[in-house]
Amino acid sequence: MFETLTKGFRAARNRLAGVAELSEDNIDQALRDVRLSLLEADVELGVVKRFLATVKEQALGKEIQTKASIGGKKVKIGPAEAFVKICQDELKAMMEAEGEPLVFKKSPAITGIMMVGLQGSGKTTSSAKLANLLKRQDRKPLLVAADVQRPGAIEQLQVLGEQIDVPVFAIPGGRPVDICAKAMGEARKLKRDTIIYDTAGRLAVDEPLMAELAQIKGETKADNIFLVIDAMIGQDAVKTAKSFNDRLDLSGVVLTKLDGDARGGAALSVKEVTGAPVRFVGMGETLDKLEEFRPEGMASRILGMGDIVGLMKDFEEVVDEQKAEEDAKRMLQGRFTLHDFLEQIRTLQQMGPLQDLFEKLPFFADSVPEGFEVDEGELKRAEAIVSSMTKRERLDPDLFGKQKGRIQRVAKGSGREEKEVVDLLNRFSFMRKMMGDIGQQAGMLQKIPGMKQMAMARRMNEMVKTGGLEGNPMMAGLADQLLEAAVAGEGQAGMGPSSSGRKPASKAKRKRKRKQQRRARKKGRK
Repeated sequence: MFETLTKGFRAARNRLAGVAELSEDNIDQALRDVRLSLLEADVELGVVKRFLATVKEQALGKEIQTKASIGGKKVKIGPAEAFVKICQDELKAMMEAEGEPLVFKKSPAITGIMMVGLQGSGKTTSSAKLANLLKRQDRKPLLVAADVQRPGAIEQLQVLGEQIDVPVFAIPGGRPVDICAKAMGEARKLKRDTIIYDTAGRLAVDEPLMAELAQIKGETKADNIFLVIDAMIGQDAVKTAKSFNDRLDLSGVVLTKLDGDARGGAALSVKEVTGAPVRFVGMGETLDKLEEFRPEGMASRILGMGDIVGLMKDFEEVVDEQKAEEDAKRMLQGRFTLHDFLEQIRTLQQMGPLQDLFEKLPFFADSVPEGFEVDEGELKRAEAIVSSMTKRERLDPDLFGKQKGRIQRVAKGSGREEKEVVDLLNRFSFMRKMMGDIGQQAGMLQKIPGMKQMAMARRMNEMVKTGGLEGNPMMAGLADQLLEAAVAGEGQAGMGPSSSGRKPASKAKRKRKRKQQRRARKKGRK
């Protein structure tokens, strides 16, 4: 996504990497790269000119700070970083919108949302996706099938409504305006608080379509009117948005198929040309793949800096926090099994395309060759191999080393080569050892809350096993307490007020104690 735009900004950053200061000459050279990528990405020409002029004005007129304070430490900032920051701020301003994406009426009033657009833009699917999103936010939506023009549109919405367990109101053969007008009574009857009107589209903007939509708007008094646009049609998307906005005064735009658009010109141009901001984006085919548009995250991704906030939101959607905590505890104890590995593969698959996931990692684009693509089939191959193992084999992968016939059986069962099974087991073994080592040796990580206790608990568990004390409940219980405190981030386990009634030592006292210990060590060496 946004490969075309990212390529230009990356080239500009690299061009400025060796310069001592920003000047008109080197700024013009960097902006030439940016201009080419913006035009290639199908950004509207007027938008390109305004963006370049603003960035140049700010870069020349701004005194560049060579130092900044991050986390209490002074770091140097070069001209390239200053240029990127100016670009990021301007990109964000181009796409930013005030207020919440949706306006809701106070209960018990019912909120109305009109979905409008051309045929093929993904209007019906986006209506269902929006209903699903609202449902996850504890709203009670009702879908209204007001598209009587397109064959199968009503049936499609009914099927989608059934998949997400949202009722669909339809009057086969009815007039769209009448259907929308009667939907309010149906919503009250079913005790729904939000109505989503899936209206008809055309192959092109025409007067009968606009007249019908204006009538529906007047009849329903919809609080939100969203234009659904296919992101891949580039500048045509902007022209379409302008036509609809002039007649209907849009609340915002829903960009679909953004995950399949390498250019991204529509995302940058829509608000600048029409005044109607992008509010939601479709990032996949399934009904959970609609998300609120975040200008700062999009600007960051365009510049090749990833979107860590967006990545965390993706994780929150599919990861159970308590289970993740328990898994982390087991992993750092070195008790990571192939069953856990399989669960993590399935979690990643729920989060959407791997390419999109990795692109949200900071500076992912800079760390891989141009044109690099993540192999989406890798997870499926790994899942097939692990799924072909027995429960005992997943819990104890060492069995494969003792009985080689198991590898052959798993390879046949998964339809893969024996070498692929061996490679997967080797990668898993390395991962488990690495996680175990982190838990065993706190080392430089001991300043992270809980890491020191994690190492102590790990060593205690080892002592229990090697010392023949495995059946000792007191020792095992103490190790478990240390681990629980570590995972919960309780600092020095067993040293808080709850364990001994003593307050933890102040920062100054701890500092003095460390100095005394250092002096004592120096004397000991002499």
